[in-house]
Parts: sequence; structure tokens; C-alpha cells
Amino acid sequence: MRRCVACRAAPGIIRLRIRDVQHTRPGNTRCYNLRPFAGYILPQFVLKLIASQTSPYARKVRAALAEKKIDYQMVEASGWAPGNPVHAWNPLGKLPVLILDDGTHLYDSRVIVEYIDLVSPVSRLIPEPARQRIAVKKWEALADGVCDATSAIVIERRRPGNLQSDEWIARQRRKIDEGVAEFARELGERAWCHGEACSLADIATGCALGYLDLRHAELDWRDLYPNLDRLADKLGKRASFADTAPPAQS
Repeated sequence: MRRCVACRAAPGIIRLRIRDVQHTRPGNTRCYNLRPFAGYILPQFVLKLIASQTSPYARKVRAALAEKKIDYQMVEASGWAPGNPVHAWNPLGKLPVLILDDGTHLYDSRVIVEYIDLVSPVSRLIPEPARQRIAVKKWEALADGVCDATSAIVIERRRPGNLQSDEWIARQRRKIDEGVAEFARELGERAWCHGEACSLADIATGCALGYLDLRHAELDWRDLYPNLDRLADKLGKRASFADTAPPAQS
């Protein structure tokens, strides 16, 4: 593969072509490999993220965008609004959705994060070697599963009391309990979930733990698993997490 025509970065970097760009690199190509510098006018188009501030899946994408130093515009939306306007961007009616400069809509947070990790080599979140890649994606799958179960309980409790299923809630709670226990076992005494630096594994895990704090504050995972508490506190000091923290629920 050819190197990026904008900055001569390593092969494999995806280039996004932007219309009506002023003062860009050669060939009117937006390069995400370098941060904007003084005098550099950003293109008129930036990536648009259709998301909810309380969604852990959207937070995962937002944190990844921040770690990758990629500019974007967030458009607030809710899949629970009347008529579910999210269907205009995603036929499944689910958030988040990333809109590219050519109008392409990417959905499912796993697909979006994979994409944005490819457009810039800054702070690589998913390792290239197959075994390491699978290990990180496994962390992401576990974290998303915990979020799925947490969200399922929230939805079930919105139903009329006589229609709620205690058995269903118990099944989801078991997934949460065993998922968080697996986080702790896999992390052990390491500083990061995988490797020697923050990766998608840490971002996904941190977002799942943060969602538990938001929706099930009564869970005592911090007391049960001090190693996860340390990881969450460390992540919380990063701008990518501090700036994407969900608003407090009344």
C-alpha cells in the first residue's frame, strides 16, 4: 500500500478525502496522523457522531476519538424518543453512529472504534499482531456484554411493575457479577488490561465500570475488586474519560 500522500506516514493508513478544503496537505487530503498546527485551517467537514451522553458504547467511541486526537462533532440523539429518530442514521435504530465525509454511516461501536483506530497511528488502541488483537477484542466483548446486561435491567425496570420479570433481572445480574469478576481475574496486578499502555481493552472496561456506577450505584465492585478500582481511578484522570463522563442522573 502507498504511504499517506499528506504526511508520508507508514503504509496502511486510511486517508479521508474532504471537499472544499483550504490549506490542507497535498491533494486536498485530510490527514489524521498529525495534530492541527498554528495557521492550519480545519476542513469544513468534521466527523459527526450521533450519540447519547449516557451510552457506554458512545462513550467508548468518544474516548477512543479523544485518545486518537481526532476531531468530531457530537449530535445528541436518543433511541427512546418518540418515533426513534435514530433510524434515520441506522436501520437498527441504535446508537452510536459515525457519519463520514462521504456520507457513509458506520454503526455498532466495535466497528466505529476499529475504523478510527485505522485512520491514525496516534495512540494505537488495537494491536496489529493477531494474538494481541484477539486478546484486546476479547476484553471489548466482555465489557460490551456487561453493558448489555446492565442496559437490559434498566429497560426491564421501566416496564409496569406487574410485567417485570425477577427471573430476567436475575439472569442479567449474574452476567454483570461474573463479568466484573472476570475483569478482575484477567487484570490481576497489571497496570493495564493488555500490554504496557492504555488500549481499547482499558477503554471498554472503564466505560463498562462507569456505566455500572451510573445505573447500578448500589453494586460494590470497587470494594470487591481493588485492582479494578485502581484502574478506574487511573482512567478517570485521563482527559478522554474526564471529558466524556456521563451527566449525573437525578
